[in-house]
Amino acid sequence: MFYEYFLASQECLWIIIFAFIFGSNFSNESSSFFYMAKRDYYEILGVARDADETTIKKAFRQIAKKHHPDRNPGSKEDAEEKFKEASEAYEILSDPEKRALYDRYGHEGVKSTFGHGGGFSWNDFSHFGDFEDIFGDLLGSFFGGGFGGRRSRQAANRGRNIRIRYTLTIEEAFNGKEEEINVKRLVVCEKCGGSGLGEGGKLKTCPRCHGSGQLRAVQGFFSLTTPCDHCHGGGKIIDKPCNECGGDGRVHKKTPLKIKIPKGVDNGMELVIRGEGEAGPNNGPAGDLLVALEVEEHPFFKRRNDDIICEMPISFAQAALGGEITVPTLHGPEKLKIPAGTQTHAILRLKDKGMPRNESAFGDQYVQVIIKTPKKLSQRQKEILQEFAADEENYAPNSNEKGFFGRFKDSLSEMFQ
Repeated sequence: MFYEYFLASQECLWIIIFAFIFGSNFSNESSSFFYMAKRDYYEILGVARDADETTIKKAFRQIAKKHHPDRNPGSKEDAEEKFKEASEAYEILSDPEKRALYDRYGHEGVKSTFGHGGGFSWNDFSHFGDFEDIFGDLLGSFFGGGFGGRRSRQAANRGRNIRIRYTLTIEEAFNGKEEEINVKRLVVCEKCGGSGLGEGGKLKTCPRCHGSGQLRAVQGFFSLTTPCDHCHGGGKIIDKPCNECGGDGRVHKKTPLKIKIPKGVDNGMELVIRGEGEAGPNNGPAGDLLVALEVEEHPFFKRRNDDIICEMPISFAQAALGGEITVPTLHGPEKLKIPAGTQTHAILRLKDKGMPRNESAFGDQYVQVIIKTPKKLSQRQKEILQEFAADEENYAPNSNEKGFFGRFKDSLSEMFQ
């Protein structure tokens, strides 16, 4: 309970901080700026439409640094507007659901996600937990440096998660699949073992902050503490960094990884592979790999939850007389009985021939029959059908004699045997 209260207090404090920085522009009316001339969110952040989460966050960080009001005293209002514009773009593109709505419907698709009449305000920003990571070196900590603390270079922080897309066929989703893929990610530098130290290198106390990792300044009623820009808040510097990783302790590398996709997965599902994301700074634990699954459409099989739906053509004779046909299924070819008098678009069921529900249970396969009307008929077939048409008009339901329909079925049986 205390931890949840503490997190909520932190988010409130960030709102207070932004209100202090942006002054009166923090009001709801400021949101109207964005609807005067809406720009494409990807254009605002300067990223491609297929950019991943890491690229989007990095782009937002760069824009935040560039347009931070304290760095633009001569054009503070313009900087504030650009910062808010970038924040709106980040709010949408960093959220998978909102991003999907925007990609499909544009600005109108995400308008309802904002309060205050559809305009963005800081009340709509849901990523306050990211502020320490994105803005830590910009805003520092207020009220004597007690907020957030400094991020020591020696702290072993968890690495970021990686999200990738993986496409598979419906047959692969049915059978499950194991495959080795290559994933580009930050891995521990082999040369320095993650320490960031070059040969003969050492960690030394930062001469600017004297090891505290923070620089303090007074602004009005506030004591503003910012991370030291020389050691980036770590309190230590490397005199000889590793020439492979530049002192970070990690390098970008494409590495092979075997993934196992279980049977029965569906489009939109996400696999979580623990510990296969980016390596953490300073030998911290790795993040997770998130695999978003996309099942390709099949020309014959259509999926509905765990059931399979398909269409099968049958002849006029099969529909009238009944019979048996062979139907393709994901389990292999299966025999299906066609009852006499089957109508077109009738749906028949093959039990337990659908997708796996678990190791021992399956959905069903539903077969919609389509009666094919012959385009070319022999003279004999025409005569039979003409006799059938005439007999339909004079059909007597109470007649004890064998009517034409019975004779017609017998004739068809002889013709199509």
